[in-house]
Amino acid sequence: MSFVRRTLEALAGLTSLRWSYALTDPHQLDMLLAEQTAKANRDALDQAAGASQWNVAELHVQPGLLEARSDILDDVHYLEGLLIAARARSLDPELIQRLTAAVDTGHELTVHLADAARATVTDH
Repeated sequence: MSFVRRTLEALAGLTSLRWSYALTDPHQLDMLLAEQTAKANRDALDQAAGASQWNVAELHVQPGLLEARSDILDDVHYLEGLLIAARARSLDPELIQRLTAAVDTGHELTVHLADAARATVTDH
C-alpha cells in the first residue's frame, strides 16, 4: 500500500480522537504534519538498518529501489488524480500549482530511482 493511502487511512482512523478526515484548523494540520515527520524520524533508524543490512553488493540494492519506485509511482498516480480533479473543479490556483509541483517531483524521483536500479546491473 502506498504512503499516501496509508496516511489517508490513518487519518480516517483518527476519527475516534475527534479528528476530521480533512482538517480545517491550520494549527491541527501543522500538528499532524509534525507528527508525521516525528514518526518518520523515529522509524528512520530501523528503516536505515533494514535497508543497509543485506545491501553488500549492487544487485542487493536493486529490489529495494524497485519497491520504492513502485510505491512512489502509485502515490504519483493518486496525486495526479487529485490534480486532475482540482483543475476540473477550478480549485485554488495555489493548490493546483503545488499539486503540479508534487506530481512533477514524484515523476522526477521515479526517473532517478529507475536510473539507480539500472546502475545496479554491472557487466560481468
